[in-house]
Amino acid sequence: MLWFLRLLFGLVLASMLWVTSWASLQCPLFAVPRDVYAHPWFIATMFDAYWGFTTFFVWTCFKQTSWLARIAWFLAIMLLGNIAMSAYCLSELFSVPAGGKLADLLVARRDGPGWLGLGLALAGLTVVALA
Repeated sequence: MLWFLRLLFGLVLASMLWVTSWASLQCPLFAVPRDVYAHPWFIATMFDAYWGFTTFFVWTCFKQTSWLARIAWFLAIMLLGNIAMSAYCLSELFSVPAGGKLADLLVARRDGPGWLGLGLALAGLTVVALA
């Protein structure tokens, strides 16, 4: 099961990086026409996405014991979405020892500042600042 999840989240990360790069080459991040961002289905999709991000963050907040890591992961998830979420999952999946169980992945707590989260939070803040 662990190898399948590594493959799945690797695919999510790669596809999100590809589609985000492609979209940014088509038009600037905040150049969405008013007709798009005012459309009810766009608004509903944003609510759906951000409630999903919040749900994932609650799990991340449980796993991370450092407040610095929690804040960094909050920023990373809210600014980068599935890019940050798949990176977090891959990091967790590759920290499970050989022969480890899925339960180890789901409930193991992590100490420390969470350097990956800090880096992704900084990347997300940079993207927003440059957009």
